Amino acid sequence: MAKPYVIGIVGPTASGKTALSMMLAQKYPIEIICMDSMQVYQGMDIGTAKPSIEEQKFIPHHMLDLVLPSDPYDVAQYQQGAHKAIEDILSRQRLPVLVGGTGLYLRALTQGLSLGHTPKVDSLREKYEALLVEIGNTALHEELYKVDKTSAQRLHPNDTRRVIRALEVYEATGKPFSSQKLPPIQDSPYDFKLYAADYPREELYRRIDRRVDAMMEAGLAMEVKMLLEQGLTADMQSMQGLGYKELIPYLQGQAGLDESVDIIKRRTRNYAKRQLTWFGKDKQVHWLQPEDMQSCFLKHLKEDLKQT
Repeated sequence: MAKPYVIGIVGPTASGKTALSMMLAQKYPIEIICMDSMQVYQGMDIGTAKPSIEEQKFIPHHMLDLVLPSDPYDVAQYQQGAHKAIEDILSRQRLPVLVGGTGLYLRALTQGLSLGHTPKVDSLREKYEALLVEIGNTALHEELYKVDKTSAQRLHPNDTRRVIRALEVYEATGKPFSSQKLPPIQDSPYDFKLYAADYPREELYRRIDRRVDAMMEAGLAMEVKMLLEQGLTADMQSMQGLGYKELIPYLQGQAGLDESVDIIKRRTRNYAKRQLTWFGKDKQVHWLQPEDMQSCFLKHLKEDLKQT
């Protein structure tokens, strides 16, 4: 039997993914599965460019507002939840559409999560899970870098499941996780059709700068202030998100506002470059030119879905 289709609108930040998804909702019976590592947190709306209340009313969204900002969240949790959402949407004869730029989440859905053949050591896993809660994902990733530089360079700090696994394997065997022969990539039960907007670099950077300015006008600094007042700290996983960690020094009187905003823009541009590199390596992604992008998107989608 043919695999069910899952559409993906992916690519770098500020490349118009939400606008494409809203347009698609006018043409197809879709539901959106958000694919953003920061939009899972409740109360973090402006800095994550979370879909507005109006957009969420217009079309059902999944994988939003899942945990408190004080809670850890990893790629394995996302994989499990997104699979459930996909099956739920398909069961109602609707089309699942992934929308977001977290490449790690997309890889988990399209290729699975390989953790190697070394048996699990519960005591070590519990040790590193407790350490994660104590020091946060960034510091835990630094611990891995000390003993297995190759794995640390390959794994994102938010991929805490595999970071913990790599630390566990090293302590159990004395050999780095990166030296293991991993099982083959898992075959996905879905047929993914992936699309991304191919903006010229300078135009993309201008879009990023305008988005950051719009976030500041919408009250991003106040959003960060409220999160700090709730007891969140700079070392927490949620506060590593762009636009959040950069404003903390300003709110604590250690930096000027203009300086902090400039840092957000620069780091967001750098993040977009990494996203372009990540998605550029994915041969499944069809890159859309900005000129007449919506009509080209619909044309390619219709062909990919084998519709007449």
